Amino acid sequence: MHGRAVALGAGTVLNALSTGTGSAFAIDAETTASVDLDDSGAVEGEVAEDPEADTRLIERCVERAIETYGGGSGDVSGGTVRTESDVPMAAGLKSSSAAANATVLATADALGADPDPIEACRLGVEAARDVGVTVTGAFDDASASMLGGVTITDNDADELLARDEVDWEVLVWTPAERAYTADADVERCANVAPMAELVADLALDGRYADAMTVNGLAFSAALGFSPDPAVEAMPHVAGVSLSGTGPSVVAVGDADGLDAVQDRWDRRSGRTWRTTTRNDGARLV
Repeated sequence: MHGRAVALGAGTVLNALSTGTGSAFAIDAETTASVDLDDSGAVEGEVAEDPEADTRLIERCVERAIETYGGGSGDVSGGTVRTESDVPMAAGLKSSSAAANATVLATADALGADPDPIEACRLGVEAARDVGVTVTGAFDDASASMLGGVTITDNDADELLARDEVDWEVLVWTPAERAYTADADVERCANVAPMAELVADLALDGRYADAMTVNGLAFSAALGFSPDPAVEAMPHVAGVSLSGTGPSVVAVGDADGLDAVQDRWDRRSGRTWRTTTRNDGARLV
């Protein structure tokens, strides 16, 4: 019993660590999950890019999906899952959410199920909570990865507040360091809650790019990242933000503006790369 699915990486509009309200937008960077189910009673995971990577999340996603969608599947109790990804790991670009979404959908596909996308998204969020790789549950990140476009969510209730489509060019700067969401300083993030509430108001008003920039300044300070890359970008782009809990910085706008920023970011250590927004979301392959 085999299934295969793709989900998207994403950038941040509003980090949910302060208030539980979050917002993210899908980008054209994909994670593919391949699942083979059997009656072994155990799930084994593999991350193609890093054989030593923690595979608990994708394994738990398979287990949760079997429990949810495997009612008529007889002796199915285990299997294998392998992910391959264009999304850098632990870089603030929602690699975990993309892997979880792709794994849940691939498992459902193997079982012959056709899940509701939001319910499948919640299943991955629950798996992330089960294994402790998230603070808020990251329903904002997961919903953008699953649905495409930009989403605004209540992460405490795993509820979708709004979804919209956006058409931006995207520039990403990813330094060599890595930052894990579960290690974020939640207390310091709570200190910027008034700014997060302002960002939520901007996003709910459709001012996503403005919201990004305010979010980026607030959370760079709270999480201990330099605001310099964002400040360099501000004159040239529609919006720029620290993505997730870092370390990546994401800018959106038109090609000419991003060209000017890329010239500056290319002088920094790390990787600078271009992509676009995506509005189509996750899919079976």
